[in-house]
Amino acid sequence: MAARCREREASEVSDSPEGTARPDTTVAHNARVWNYWIGGEDHYEVDRRVGAQVAGLFPVIRDVARADRDFLGRAVALLAGERGVRQFLDIGTGLPTVDNTHEIAQRIAPDSKIVYVDNDPTVLLHARNLLTSTPEGVTGYLDADVREPETIVARAGGTLDFERPVAVMMLGVLNFVPDTDQAREIVRRVMAAVPSGSFLVLTHPTFDADLGGEGNVAAMEFWNAHATPPITARPREEVAGFFAGLDLLEPGLVPCSRWRAEAHAPVVPQFGAVAVKP
Repeated sequence: MAARCREREASEVSDSPEGTARPDTTVAHNARVWNYWIGGEDHYEVDRRVGAQVAGLFPVIRDVARADRDFLGRAVALLAGERGVRQFLDIGTGLPTVDNTHEIAQRIAPDSKIVYVDNDPTVLLHARNLLTSTPEGVTGYLDADVREPETIVARAGGTLDFERPVAVMMLGVLNFVPDTDQAREIVRRVMAAVPSGSFLVLTHPTFDADLGGEGNVAAMEFWNAHATPPITARPREEVAGFFAGLDLLEPGLVPCSRWRAEAHAPVVPQFGAVAVKP
């Protein structure tokens, strides 16, 4: 298939909202490869080459990517609609595509406020596409690392009111924090900063055999040898640990493809869940 991506030279400087960015186009990067898997246009030759190799080793990865994106849509729609959430902190944003968090939330509630957080230079290059908003609402973008929860909360506080409920979105981002204790502490610190009635929305890959995750082992090894950032999968009990002290919404921790989806939806080795802070 002919590439239709917005190719840029590595030396080109971004006019992004927070400084400059110089993507490394010699090494495949997760945000761009993920964009390739879901049919986006913002990727380079190296991303397509590595992405195709991973898909050859683990063909279901494209289904995982699409299921993760669909899960985001259902979760945001539920929270903005039935639960009345008007603030979203989306950590690990990824490249903008169709139906980003702010678009879904503001269709339902035009006064919604959304802050996106990512530290990928390519995402930063395209961040202006995430900053469109309804007149009643607000969107913002922070160039920050998930490993700096206090920095994220402090800077997001310029847009979000942490006295009111916030939906914290962590879709496919804690898998880039290899130490489970550190990943758990990141979640704890962010959720400690938001009030009762706030939500955690999270997805995470797994090797669990009952979800078909064993097929991902070789693909993940290849990824970690040829792309960045390195990724880790976790079993159900470790992913469940991220929700400590929170109350899971039905149907609990399940394949993200099956979370409040049609009964015949396929199973993918990617957990998804939404929980509320009591």
